[in-house]
Amino acid sequence: MYTIAICDDINKDAQYLASVVQSWAQEQKVSVNIEMFPSAESFLFHYDEKKDYDILLLDVEMKNISGIELAKQIRSMDHRVEIIFTTSHFELSGEGYEVDALHYLIKPIAETKLMEVLSKAARKLSVEPPSLVIICNGETVKLLEPDILYIESFLHYVVVHTQSTEYKLKENLSALKGKLSSDFYQTHRSYLVSLKHIRKISRTAVWLDCGAEIPLARGKYDDVNRAFIARN
Repeated sequence: MYTIAICDDINKDAQYLASVVQSWAQEQKVSVNIEMFPSAESFLFHYDEKKDYDILLLDVEMKNISGIELAKQIRSMDHRVEIIFTTSHFELSGEGYEVDALHYLIKPIAETKLMEVLSKAARKLSVEPPSLVIICNGETVKLLEPDILYIESFLHYVVVHTQSTEYKLKENLSALKGKLSSDFYQTHRSYLVSLKHIRKISRTAVWLDCGAEIPLARGKYDDVNRAFIARN
């Protein structure tokens, strides 16, 4: 399943992109969840709650907040998502490479070209699992998501527990949650847990494959159980 956002203030262009994405998904025999936004502002409003996109198709020339400015904001929170720009002006295709864009597509966009770029994005996403970049003791560390067991929050810092070590850093849990994929679930206000490493769930706790017992807040059981079943 790929979650793909299309952000374009011209509805017919957005609808065309969505139709090509659907055709690509059928051809590749993959599932896609397509979400469409008429402005950068509407996307950011939604992004505050959901940050699990795999591919973004961003129009460069949107009003108020451009696709380039939007991409810069996204990149400050997400280094994994593949960004594809669309533009009507060839001269703008050189902008924004500091956000590590995968490609610029010049409108009108050929169906075959968009399909080609989507396949390239899918290949890149499949090569390496999602990762989290943290700064710990003055060093920048890249952690692969499958290695992260859970994250524990304290007053002014968090501890990231991995299969090999622990990292203590000044950060808040909600900020880290926004940088991780949907494979992570907040079981409690102080805990973020990898669904991949859950082995047992009760009404009050989850147990991980490392033996750790993590508290489960009241009312969270049904949600985490559904997320765990869907993940597996």
